[in-house]
Amino acid sequence: MRDTNSKPESIVHEERAQLDFSKDMSYGDYLHLDEILNAQHPLSPAHDEMLFIVQHQTSELWMKLMLHELRAAMLAMANPADNTKPEAFKMLARVSRIMEQLVNAWTVLSTMTPPEYTAMRPYLANSSGFQSAQYRCIEFSLGNKNAAMLKPHAHRADLLAQVQAAYESPSLYDIALQLLAREGIDVPAEALQRDWTQPYAESEGVKQAWITVYSDPHKYWDLYQLGEKLTDIEDAFRLWRFRHLTTVERVIGFKRGTGGTGGVSYLKKMLDVVLFPEIWTLRTNL
Repeated sequence: MRDTNSKPESIVHEERAQLDFSKDMSYGDYLHLDEILNAQHPLSPAHDEMLFIVQHQTSELWMKLMLHELRAAMLAMANPADNTKPEAFKMLARVSRIMEQLVNAWTVLSTMTPPEYTAMRPYLANSSGFQSAQYRCIEFSLGNKNAAMLKPHAHRADLLAQVQAAYESPSLYDIALQLLAREGIDVPAEALQRDWTQPYAESEGVKQAWITVYSDPHKYWDLYQLGEKLTDIEDAFRLWRFRHLTTVERVIGFKRGTGGTGGVSYLKKMLDVVLFPEIWTLRTNL
C-alpha cells in the first residue's frame, strides 16, 4: 500500500520520471512550444485582444487538422481498393468532431463584449477571417465553389496555389458520388463528369441513387454509413456557421465586417448554402 503521506518529490522518484532533458527532447521541444506561445503579438493596449488572437490561431490549427483528415479521406474514397473505405469513414468522423471543437471556440469568444471589441477593432485594419486560406480550402473541398474567393489570396502565390487546387478538384461530395457509381449504384453521368469548379446542382437522379442506398441499408451498408458521415459533417458545419453568426451579432451587431462584407448579413446568406442536398431531401421520400 502506498504511503498517503509521501511527499510529492518522493512520488516522482518512485515513478522514475525523467527530470533531466539537457540531452533529450522534451515535451516543449517536440511541440515547438516556444514558437507557438510566442506567436501572439497584440497590436492594441486592449486586454481582450489576446483572447481574439488565441481564438483565431487555435481555430486555424484545428482547421489544419481538419484539412489533413479531409484530404486523406478523399484520397482513400477515390481509391478503387475496397479496403480503404473504413479508413476514410474514420477520418470523416474525426472531421465532424473537429468542427465541434470549432463550434465551442465561438462560445469562448462570445464572452467579449461590444465595448471590449471596439477597443481593439481599429488595430485589425482590413484583416478578417473571411481571408483565411484554410477556411476557403475547407469550403471548396466541401463543394461551396466560388471563383471570387480566390482573389483575397492573389498576393501570396503559395496560398493561392493551395486554394486554387481545392477549387479545381472534385469536392468530397463529388468523390462520394463516384464511389456510389463504383459500387453499382445508378448515378447520373452529368453528376460524375462535370466542371469541378462549379457549385454542385441538386439532381433528382442523385436523390434516387441515395434512396436506393437508404432503402436497403444492409445491402449497401458501407454506402449507408457514408451517407450518414456526410450528414454528420454538414450538420456540424451548419452549427459552426450558426455559432459564428450569433457570436458576430452579439459582439458587433450589424456593423460591417473588417474584411468589407456585410458582417451578419453575409453570414446569414451562408446559412442557406446546402452542401449535400440529396442527403437531406431523400429523408422526405423514405
